[in-house]
Amino acid sequence: MSGPDGGTEPAGRSAPAGEDLLIVGAGGFAREAAQAVRDAAAVDLAAGRAPRWRLAGHLDDDPALHGREVDGVPVLGGSALVHERPDARVVVCVGSPRDYGVRARLVRRLALPEGRYATVVHPTAAVSGSSVLGPGTVVLAHCALTAAVRVGAHVAVMPHVVLTHDDEVGDFATLASGVRLGGGVRLGRGAYVGAGALVREYTKVGAWSLTGMGSTVLADVPAGEVWAGSPARRLREAGGPALEELRADGADGADESKYGRRPETRMESTTA
Repeated sequence: MSGPDGGTEPAGRSAPAGEDLLIVGAGGFAREAAQAVRDAAAVDLAAGRAPRWRLAGHLDDDPALHGREVDGVPVLGGSALVHERPDARVVVCVGSPRDYGVRARLVRRLALPEGRYATVVHPTAAVSGSSVLGPGTVVLAHCALTAAVRVGAHVAVMPHVVLTHDDEVGDFATLASGVRLGGGVRLGRGAYVGAGALVREYTKVGAWSLTGMGSTVLADVPAGEVWAGSPARRLREAGGPALEELRADGADGADESKYGRRPETRMESTTA
């Protein structure tokens, strides 16, 4: 992926050891990302290496959290503090099924250059050398990316997710724990796939759609819709925030590029 100097970092190359890392958010996803950073640091130290990141703290826009600690990590203040720490790398770790457009809105508001964003991968995740991850993406414990998987920017890949050959995952997508994608799946920008869902090979899951937990997806899911069940079927239109993102993207589900743009960035490393 593009490094801080604007150049291209080849897969597997580490950035300078000990960079400060700020995690935007202090909820469940943010805490899991922080733990991934800690676990990676423990692996580095056990191997006699300097840790890749120094976990500088959380940033959260809830004033009630400011000055507190979350799992021993301080909440330093609001998200705008990223602009006061230009030396620090950043990951944005917010979002839920109730509002899975919030990560995209926050990234737009922060307006940071791509080089500010870190890519965090838990040390137990298996990411193939032929796979690529975009900036700001977080891959949590025990995930597997097998061959030629392409994951965009600011994607949340929760524990035990399996992405198989030639899968393409669009920017801002969320794959909840235990999701399995068959080969050649195209997951659209901002799509949310619920925990334990299975997606058939070569299926298209549209931008800003939501797939319910435990669903079996055997047919294409249109953009901006909620599908659930086994086999998955349409339940309703997606919620307002998701549809606002869809309209902002100008997507109507017919544009294949919205199912998963091929990121032109290289993976930073296979460890956090």
